[in-house]
Amino acid sequence: MEATKKTPSFFARLGQMNESNLLLTITIVIFVLMYVGAIVFQGGGFLSAQTFFNILNDNAALIIGALGMSIVMITGGIDISIGGVAALVSMSCAVFLDKQGGNLIVSMLLAIGIGLAFGLVQGYLVAYLEIQPFIVSLAGMFFARGMTTIVSKEPFNVAHEGFVSLKDTHVIVPFLGRTNRKGIYVDAYVEVGVLVAIVLVILMFILLRWSKLGRNFYAVGGNANSALMLGINVKRTRFLSHIICSTLAGIGGFVYFVHVGSGSPSHAMGMEMDAIACSIIGGTMLTGGVGNILGTFFGVLSLGTIKNIVASAGLGEAWWTGITTAAMLCLFLIIQSVVMAFKGRSASKG
Repeated sequence: MEATKKTPSFFARLGQMNESNLLLTITIVIFVLMYVGAIVFQGGGFLSAQTFFNILNDNAALIIGALGMSIVMITGGIDISIGGVAALVSMSCAVFLDKQGGNLIVSMLLAIGIGLAFGLVQGYLVAYLEIQPFIVSLAGMFFARGMTTIVSKEPFNVAHEGFVSLKDTHVIVPFLGRTNRKGIYVDAYVEVGVLVAIVLVILMFILLRWSKLGRNFYAVGGNANSALMLGINVKRTRFLSHIICSTLAGIGGFVYFVHVGSGSPSHAMGMEMDAIACSIIGGTMLTGGVGNILGTFFGVLSLGTIKNIVASAGLGEAWWTGITTAAMLCLFLIIQSVVMAFKGRSASKG
C-alpha cells in the first residue's frame, strides 16, 4: 500500500512561505482585525465606506512616499529626505501656479523634476561615492526644508482656477454611498490622488515581482557581495533605487499639494518617519532584502486606521497618535523578529 501523504499543518505551511509573503500575510490579518475591532467597539463612522475612503484620501501622498522608501530599504538603504522633497514640491508648485500664473501640466513636470534632481544627486553620493545613505538623505532633508523657506516663507492657499478644479474633483464610487440624517443620499468618493497612488502601487509591485531590476534590489539588499559575484551592478542598482524613491517623493509631494490646496514650509512634516513606519509595519526589513509593496500599502492603511481610532476615542492630542504609532511599530518589529526566528528554526529542521 502507498503511504498516506500527510497534509502539511498550518504552521508547516507558514514555514514554507518566504519572509516577504509571510510578513505580508501577518500585516493584512492584523489590519483586518484592527478595522473589524474598530467597527465592533466604536461602530458609527467605521461602518461607512467613506470612512475607509477618507483614510485613502488623507494618506495618498504617504502611500506614494512609502513605496519609494520601501524600495530603498529593500536595497539596504534609507532616505529621510522625502518629507522635505514633498514640502519643496508643494511650495514650488504653489508659487508657480498662484504667483506666476503657471499651468498644471508644467507644475506636474516641475514636481517630477525636483524629485528626480534629488534622486540623481543623493543616488550618486550613496552609490558611487559610498557615503552613508542616512547622512546623505539627512543633508537632503535639511536642504529641501531650507529651499522651501527660500521659495516662500508665508503659507498661503492657491486660488489658481485649474488647480482648484483639480482639487475639487472627486471620483464617485458607485453603490457605496449612504443616506445622511436629513434623508439625502451622499455618494462615496475618492480623490484623484488616490487613483495615482493605486496605479503606482500596481506599477511598483510589478517592478519588484517580475522585473530584473526588482530582483536586483532584493539581491543587493540581501547580500551585496553575493549580488556582485552574480554579476549584478550593485552601485547602479542602489543609484536607481534612490532615483525611484525621490521621483516618487516628488509625485507624492504634488498629490499632497492637491490634497491640502496650499503651500507652507511646514507641509509634510514627519512624512519620512511615517513612511519608514509604514514600510516596517508592512513587512520591509531595515536590514534589507525583505519587503513587499502590498505590505507597505496595508502598512499605510493600518497607520491611518490607528489615527482614526485614536481620534474617534476622543484622544485628539498629537502625543496620543505618536504613542500609538510607537506601540504599533514595536509590535511589528517584535513580530518580524519572531517570524525570522521561526523561519530559521523551520529551515534548520528541513
